[in-house]
Amino acid sequence: MEVNVLNVSGKETGAKVQLPEAVFGVEPNDHAIYLDVKQFLANQRQGTHKAKQRNEIAGSTRKLHKQKGTGGARAGSIKSPLFNGGGRVFGPQPRDYSFKLNKKLKSLARKSALTYKAKDNSILVLEDFNFDSVKTKNYVQLVADLNCTNEKTLLVLGAANNNVYLSSRNLKKTKVITADQLNTYDVLNAGKLLLTTGAVKTLEEALAK
Repeated sequence: MEVNVLNVSGKETGAKVQLPEAVFGVEPNDHAIYLDVKQFLANQRQGTHKAKQRNEIAGSTRKLHKQKGTGGARAGSIKSPLFNGGGRVFGPQPRDYSFKLNKKLKSLARKSALTYKAKDNSILVLEDFNFDSVKTKNYVQLVADLNCTNEKTLLVLGAANNNVYLSSRNLKKTKVITADQLNTYDVLNAGKLLLTTGAVKTLEEALAK
């Protein structure tokens, strides 16, 4: 798939870049995408939730009333889960939500997500660029020139660029990552995928296997 290369003003430079079929034209695997996104979201969870069981509650161990003759149910402890302020039965405990996925499956998921974006014509390729200074308005102007103001955008750079990253960080609908940080969730979550020519090369080297 051949696409035109744009500059930061949204104008065509006259150059074209080939999006390799092995990365942007595979047979999409929806289940691989599901598993990869599930793993990504699971890894975001801290898993620090905790409820106290009856042995962890601070309270008296005195028997509330005599065993028999009250006409009510037997009661031994104010910390019983039956009482307000008592322990919780089978409450949440701290846990690790992460799980393992094979590298080949994760690679297939990324290629499937990129293929969907390519099919939807949601990929724009930009020439490699830099900002002279860290200014949010520079990035706002870039997005406006590309007609993506009202869309979520994911900009993928070939290499880390602090000026571009910091200029975008204060904007809600934008995210800037390097090609080696690309993940299935971010690709699918973005309305438009902005790739620099350097990022296309890096993705081809990493995924076209």
